[in-house]
Amino acid sequence: MKNIFALILCLVLSINTAHSQSFEMDGSEIGFDLAFSASTNGGNAGLGLKYGLNLGEYLIAGTSVRYERLWIKNLLTQQSGGYNMYGGGAFLHGRFFNALFLGAEFEVLRSPYQTAGFVSQTGTWAPTLFLGGGFSMEFNAGIRINAGVMYDVIDAENSPFRSSYFMQKKTTSGQSAGFLPVIYRIAFFIPLS
Repeated sequence: MKNIFALILCLVLSINTAHSQSFEMDGSEIGFDLAFSASTNGGNAGLGLKYGLNLGEYLIAGTSVRYERLWIKNLLTQQSGGYNMYGGGAFLHGRFFNALFLGAEFEVLRSPYQTAGFVSQTGTWAPTLFLGGGFSMEFNAGIRINAGVMYDVIDAENSPFRSSYFMQKKTTSGQSAGFLPVIYRIAFFIPLS
């Protein structure tokens, strides 16, 4: 696990070093996204923090950390529980025309889910790689909002984001065949320079 975090850190630093010669650094930003969902079967609430360097006018790259609290209620067995999910990673966003963004976000998260879908107190590590895009707008040169749809390319069986997937897969007969690994993501960025 330490090797993965070291690899991510080296990647972000190498991007910064390689582009600092060809791109003019344009300050840094701190960003955050909030997560919340709830139902009679449980839910989650959490926060993802990002720190990024502006690599020119259109690119921002940086690191991220995430913490979420998950809770589960099994109405059939009358059992319930709460679990912590945490981890970190790196991200790269391209922003265009003060209207659109394209992004990649890689995180490795400590998930309470096992690969078979069961919950464990010890947890396992789950990689995620979200690719997507959407709307991006800067307001009063003080805050930027990115709102879009992200697709998890890895789609690990123990991903803690599985409860947030919203797009159903259907069979040819119209029956549900699970969910596509797609989530909504709204993030706020504030310049630090």
